[in-house]
Amino acid sequence: MRGADNKEPEPAMAGWFTTLRSAPAKWRRRNRTERILLMEAFALLGLARLLVLTVPFRWLARTLGAHMRESAQDTASAELETARMIGQAVVSAAGNTPWESVCLPQAVAGLWMLKRRGIAATLYLGVVKTDRTPERMAAHAWLRCGDRILTGAAGHTQFTIVAMFS
Repeated sequence: MRGADNKEPEPAMAGWFTTLRSAPAKWRRRNRTERILLMEAFALLGLARLLVLTVPFRWLARTLGAHMRESAQDTASAELETARMIGQAVVSAAGNTPWESVCLPQAVAGLWMLKRRGIAATLYLGVVKTDRTPERMAAHAWLRCGDRILTGAAGHTQFTIVAMFS
């Protein structure tokens, strides 16, 4: 179906290439720390996506930490600032990957980055029944450090937590 301007809809990759065109200007505005975090997030998003698609979840879960344990709500301000920067890097990198980087790879990549720096965080997995088809469920993953949701914040409160890793 053609749009109002008689153009064919853009293929999925075309949108990624459009985003890529503005990347050099955005890259120059970033400081060294932000650039390093973005490159790390991009690489870990790819690895997390690959593992989500290819290995049983129980194997991936081993890399996430203690099952059904939460990290503390109070976190040092320096650690919270680093966590905030990591969350921003993961979300920003996820918007620029040529593959689909949805909530689970984002939460996994963010958790790995935080663990590498010795910062405690909790990855949550939740489910909710959908309104359109009550027999089906929707799933979501989000990452919390201290009192902040770093990835997957949109709509996380409507999900019932079924697993957590810290």
